[in-house]
Amino acid sequence: MLDALRRFFSGRPKPVVRDIDPQVAAAALLVQAALVDGVYANLESDQIAEILLDSLGLDAERVDAVLEQGEELAEDAVGAHEFTQHVKKLPLLERVKVIEGLYLVSLADGDACKFEEAFIRHVASLLHVDDIRRAQARRRAESRQPR
Repeated sequence: MLDALRRFFSGRPKPVVRDIDPQVAAAALLVQAALVDGVYANLESDQIAEILLDSLGLDAERVDAVLEQGEELAEDAVGAHEFTQHVKKLPLLERVKVIEGLYLVSLADGDACKFEEAFIRHVASLLHVDDIRRAQARRRAESRQPR
């Protein structure tokens, strides 16, 4: 019986581990946040491009390429973990900016839902961003929204 189980599991291909640029992985997380509610609107895409430009410090020429790669990766993603493992390579303050960006994306359509909040909490945990910094990032994102 054990031999049958070993044969069954040994024939399984190993998952492919990709080496992803941390900024591209951050873009993929931002796209995933936009997709949580089932709609990926141009407003959210524009918001992500702005976050990549302002918060992550990418130059205008690189933003489009990084966003496109992030969209492709997010389309095929199974979960956030495959991206957070690469974003964790960034310094803490940049990871907090990613969390703030996630909140900006969730608020871009004017309405944050409980599923987006749960996704952001999960990602913050995986990025080792504590609840205090996450809450501060949320307040900053909310203060940037038009009234």
